[in-house]
Amino acid sequence: TTSTRALAVDTNGNASITSVIRHKQYYPQPGWVEHDPLELVRNIESSLESVDNIAAVGIDNQGESCLAWHSDTLEPVSQVIVWQDNRTGETIERLERDGVGEEVMNRAGLPLDSYFSASKLAWIVNSIPEARRLLKKGKLKLGTTDAYFLDRLAGVFKTDITTASRTSLMNLETGQWDERLCELFGVPMSALPAIVPTTGLLGTVASRGKQVPITASVVDQQASLYGHGCRDVGDVKITFGTGAFALTVTGHKAIRAPDQGLLPTIGWQHAGDQAVYALDGGVYSAGSAIEWAHKLGLFEDYSTLNSFDQPAAIDRDLVFVPALSGLACPHWDRLASGLWIGLSQDTNRSSMMQSILEGIALRTAEVIRTMSSLTEVGHEISIDGGVSVNPYFCKFLSDCLGKSLAVKSFPEITAIGTAQLAGADVILVDRDETRIQRYTPSAVREDRVKKFSNAVAKSMHWRAAS
Repeated sequence: TTSTRALAVDTNGNASITSVIRHKQYYPQPGWVEHDPLELVRNIESSLESVDNIAAVGIDNQGESCLAWHSDTLEPVSQVIVWQDNRTGETIERLERDGVGEEVMNRAGLPLDSYFSASKLAWIVNSIPEARRLLKKGKLKLGTTDAYFLDRLAGVFKTDITTASRTSLMNLETGQWDERLCELFGVPMSALPAIVPTTGLLGTVASRGKQVPITASVVDQQASLYGHGCRDVGDVKITFGTGAFALTVTGHKAIRAPDQGLLPTIGWQHAGDQAVYALDGGVYSAGSAIEWAHKLGLFEDYSTLNSFDQPAAIDRDLVFVPALSGLACPHWDRLASGLWIGLSQDTNRSSMMQSILEGIALRTAEVIRTMSSLTEVGHEISIDGGVSVNPYFCKFLSDCLGKSLAVKSFPEITAIGTAQLAGADVILVDRDETRIQRYTPSAVREDRVKKFSNAVAKSMHWRAAS
């Protein structure tokens, strides 16, 4: 979402980051988030040039972010509308009132939410005159960023099945675009790319004067799932970044639980094989809540958050609900709002930060507990990213879950998963047990879970109430 990175794996299995290029974030209106598609393409090209003698390339992408472009010139017709963007909130509310939510869930396995690509793509068609003009001429292409990258770099109009499963336009059972879903959202199916497996020969890209095969394309969280070594039913990973993203492997079966707020999705599909499904649950605000607190001046140095002198904030009746962008699984309430409850004259900055870490952990535990009610979840959960470097957070989360945590300290697990899918069978850092920190639970505190649930209930539908 914030940068383009290249990870190179040599023939001995040594992995190294060869390029990190940050790109600009655009916020043209409240609730809107955009990227410049040409900047993203330039950054990918620069990343490819940072490595010599490339044998194969894998590309992971930011999922639901999408755009439109001219089919002949490949010039973008829109900015990339980022997954965080909520400009189509009113459209989603209208579809809810029209009563199509259940049908969308049955076909796509996803709830009605502006997070997914479908309403964003419809917005482009309805709101950008050039897009409508090109559509009438049969010259419009619509897709997620992976499709644009493949078209610009390799001259092929394709999207992989994991990314397509995040659009709300793909039928989860058939793995193909669903005519009825496209009709409901108002997205012309003729403008969408072909859906292909995650691995295989997807095209070739120029690098240092030669054509290099692209052998994997995958959405970022599924790449992370693979990079964590999750292959068997019940394997779970959680990645902490801006938000928190949990995935568990469910095998060749899609588990549907719309009332629980968990989403069936495609984990990966190797060329010639059946698709492997996963169950997806997310927390919108994790690292972003900590960054928000930092901007407010609640702390200066991240190391001060590694331990606290006082007992858990929630045990002192101070609770923070990190609903700064609404609530995802299992609530799916975009109208929920961030909440502190239990503030008093004794509350200081340290206690507020302690409650923020606990709130992120408790929201994450809500997701995993919901998963556990539907499918097998292993005794150890693999986590990485952002707040996973914080010892207080990890121990508190382990206690909330009643499960051991394996914290992967090596960076770029998403890139490692992409490289593995692209054909890098052996990556040495992935096998280094000395770089895995483990936490074991002391005792599950149901009173904490109950107290947090009460606070979450108070945060829900707040914007509607106000």
